[in-house]
Amino acid sequence: MAADSVGDGLLLGIDIGTSSSKGVLVTPRGEILARASRPHETSHPHPGWVEHDAETVWWQDFLAIARELVAAADGRRLAGLAVSGIGPVLLPADADGRPLRPAILYGVDTRAEAEIAELTAELGAESILDRAGTPLSSQAVGPKWVWLARHEPEVFARTRLFLMASSFLVHRLTGEYVLDHHSASQCDPMYDLRDARWAPDWSAKVAPGIELPRLLWPTEVAGRVTAAAARETGLPQGLPVTAGTVDAWAEAASVGVADPGDTMVMYGTTMFLVQVLADPRPHPGLWTTRGAFPGTFSLAAGMATSGAITSWLRELVGGDFADLLRRAAEVPAGSRGLLLLPYFAGERTPLFDPDARGIIAGLTTGHGLGELYRATLEGIAYGVRHNLEVMHASGGRAKRLVAVGGGTQGGLWTQIVTDVTGQEQQVPAETIGAALGDALLAAVATGAEPDVAAWNPVSATVRPDPARTAVYDEFYRRYRALYPATVDIAHFLADQHKQAEGRS
Repeated sequence: MAADSVGDGLLLGIDIGTSSSKGVLVTPRGEILARASRPHETSHPHPGWVEHDAETVWWQDFLAIARELVAAADGRRLAGLAVSGIGPVLLPADADGRPLRPAILYGVDTRAEAEIAELTAELGAESILDRAGTPLSSQAVGPKWVWLARHEPEVFARTRLFLMASSFLVHRLTGEYVLDHHSASQCDPMYDLRDARWAPDWSAKVAPGIELPRLLWPTEVAGRVTAAAARETGLPQGLPVTAGTVDAWAEAASVGVADPGDTMVMYGTTMFLVQVLADPRPHPGLWTTRGAFPGTFSLAAGMATSGAITSWLRELVGGDFADLLRRAAEVPAGSRGLLLLPYFAGERTPLFDPDARGIIAGLTTGHGLGELYRATLEGIAYGVRHNLEVMHASGGRAKRLVAVGGGTQGGLWTQIVTDVTGQEQQVPAETIGAALGDALLAAVATGAEPDVAAWNPVSATVRPDPARTAVYDEFYRRYRALYPATVDIAHFLADQHKQAEGRS
């Protein structure tokens, strides 16, 4: 579809996140004119299951945010819209795009463990890594399709469309059944990474009879807002809508992570890293995907929990983040002899171990909240360093780290990560930017040539302190030794927990 000239028209970006949705109204120069957000809950109907209801979470959030931003435009012309969302997820829908069950979320949903093992054995771990770029794990969509067919055959039999958060919104707005190449490249083992197309044989094996969506790049226009969608949303009929993508890649676009070696570190409910590559470099401990822009590839890493642990601790003690940060800042590096493994919900990269468990080593009655909170931030930082080292081993080079996400607020967490890794981090002016990245993608799709540096300039650079880095080097070596030394115990305890929850 031909691009429209953005001219002086405004751009909309809307993102559906794990715990909230956000949107921005932006000028062609990247100036944010209005913001909107809506919190929402995730559903955990069974241990290991994590779901969203697409109608009440995704669509209702979108409607509220779109209407608020359209009102803020105050009659000024809108030139384009892009959406992003959590991913990869599996939302089965009927031929009209109506959801048939809640969406099964990304790697935090671990229900398909048996199907992961079976598909890996059947297709071969090396063949999967070579063709799809990523080993099968809880992040992969393919095993969740097999789980659906096995455990909810009546839903599978009625399924006609396969949607994610972004493509659900695109379909509802335009009627177009599409998915972007990046999101598709996380549907392992259904996508051929090097050929940039669906892998028909493996797709038919895991999702037989399902017509897969047409593939586009996130910077391509997928369709235009229909008359019915315009009436419901307040958006103008005919507004160009891009194909959209997964939120982390929209976030990376918002901070100019576009050149090989650029690496985004996203501080959120989970910690996520995206590094741009010129060519694919599959590694069994990482995800190798297509990038947000045509012709690019990415190495990605994701920890199962990060901000989720800090929230758990805050709720446990009944305090607030400002107080916990103040206490932690008064504690020296190393948390006076505490070491934490942040595997509170298993671990994704580079372990791919859903039965890993959190450990706090070294506790005494002399430790308080400050030590415990700092040890939590340090444990997550050790996990970031571990993933960066695996990226380096795969041939990726983190030439520039850019910090984004809510966890950058306050500065202590970013300083700890910088000290642990020994690498400086740039902090942009806008650190919660998936929606801003969406607006940037919409600008590109509608013919503009946005200056990313001007859209979201660097506002601060966090530099490592050599003395603290030396302390953390010693702790990091012990961190790496703690998981293999305790993995059998962790797996035993995970099994006990499953039995107690009725999942034996």
